Amino acid sequence: MAVVTMKQLLDSGVHFGHQTRRWNPKMKRYILTERNGIYIIDLQQTLSYIDRAYEFVRETVAHGGTIMFVGTKKQAQEAIAEEAGRVNMPYVNQRWLGGMLTNFQTVHKRLQRLKELESMEQTGGFEGRTKKEILMLTREKDKLEKTLGGIRDMSKVPSAVWVVDTKKEHIAVGEARKLGIPVVSILDTNCDPDEVDFPIPGNDDAIRSAALLTKVIARAAADGLMARSARSGGRDGAEGKPEVGSDEPLPEWEQDLLANGGEVGSDGASLSAAGAATEAPNAASAAAPATTSNGTQSAN
Repeated sequence: MAVVTMKQLLDSGVHFGHQTRRWNPKMKRYILTERNGIYIIDLQQTLSYIDRAYEFVRETVAHGGTIMFVGTKKQAQEAIAEEAGRVNMPYVNQRWLGGMLTNFQTVHKRLQRLKELESMEQTGGFEGRTKKEILMLTREKDKLEKTLGGIRDMSKVPSAVWVVDTKKEHIAVGEARKLGIPVVSILDTNCDPDEVDFPIPGNDDAIRSAALLTKVIARAAADGLMARSARSGGRDGAEGKPEVGSDEPLPEWEQDLLANGGEVGSDGASLSAAGAATEAPNAASAAAPATTSNGTQSAN
């Protein structure tokens, strides 16, 4: 069964690269042709690389690993938060804080502070303080929630990182590479493929493209969670969620996965449609309807 179909890739504008004057020569092998000053990515290769990345993510999660979803550009923020949340994986969709991986001990202390402030707010810990003190504590909590809310339950560095736009997220990619953490990412025509362990050639600027490929990775994580649950007799592995004891029942999000047969989202079934299109895409004819959704690619 195909993870995603050629039609879905075309409809989402995954095949559109950057302008020919803004490219990385190392991406030449992933480019099919050029149309009207825009590089067209070879989607046949994209399909193959999607299968490879999908299998890696599935196996990583199945063996107790976690995938951190990273995408702070506006086009990716919503998809990153939504898809990572569906499979209970950590994510960063606002500003990447330097040292989030390489200095995780310090970041973990800030996470503890966030939980402390939330507990104070919920249990009446703010009572008896002046309005100024309450305002300062509330602002501190809100700031921590915005920057660290997506990784609040992360107790150690992730097993792999999913990145939308390696050029914008170069700090995150650099930290992951320094720690030997595999990087799975969309590779647009202006990216450096040497920085990514599991590349997916495609458009990282269009909202629909980023959303589709992020959904694919989330689906791989969901399949991995299913395999992990089956292997552990219906209970989550110790590495996946350290805060939950091995003798506790499955959380609601995992029960939903089991009930839905591993599908992610109401339209998740479309990602498992059988068979990819057998004919190569006609880039020239496909360009017209998808250009509107992609828009002019902004400079990084």
